[in-house]
Amino acid sequence: MDLLQTIALYAVPVVFAITLHEAAHGYVARMFGDQTAWMLGRVTANPLKHIDPIGTVLLPGILLLIHSPILFGWAKPVPVNFGNLRNPKRDMLWVAMAGPVANVIMAIGWALLMKDSAPGALFDSAALSKMAMAGVQINVMLMAFNLIPIPPLDGGRVVASILPRSLAHSYTQLEPYGLFIVMGLLLLDNQLGVINAFIRPLIQGTVSLIAALVGV
Repeated sequence: MDLLQTIALYAVPVVFAITLHEAAHGYVARMFGDQTAWMLGRVTANPLKHIDPIGTVLLPGILLLIHSPILFGWAKPVPVNFGNLRNPKRDMLWVAMAGPVANVIMAIGWALLMKDSAPGALFDSAALSKMAMAGVQINVMLMAFNLIPIPPLDGGRVVASILPRSLAHSYTQLEPYGLFIVMGLLLLDNQLGVINAFIRPLIQGTVSLIAALVGV
């Protein structure tokens, strides 16, 4: 498969995986009392409201180009004022988990499409089947990557929500350095294996669960 074909197959799954992930955070934040994302028009499936030129387009494109085993990216973060939540510490967990859960739901949807586009199935399209397979892979990878327990990733916010207040406050102080820590771990993963050891079981377990649910 050449580069243009790869981009064509991955473009739609990547954009929607990242943007709907962010929109889900805003939607759940609104449910729990914070209207910030809603008032700014960020609780929407319109990709143009969420696309970050580097995180949504450039970085995933480079990772595809170099055939990276890990594909990830980001959209413009949906603004959430945790102080507006009815119970900030508890509700932070649900807001954080909304993005990864949205990715799992999308992965299930892509898996259903992959099943229906197989030879002899409803749509019987090789191209659609490949795009659907990419959709499953991308969403599962994005879910697993975001659950790495380092702030500001969703997993870090989940940990902060669970920890006692004093420990949670200290833990969230990592946030300004969190992405640098994650990138460093990714660069050193061949030697340390920390990221791989965390996300591989998540990816394998989620894919197995989806396969069992959908029957593919």
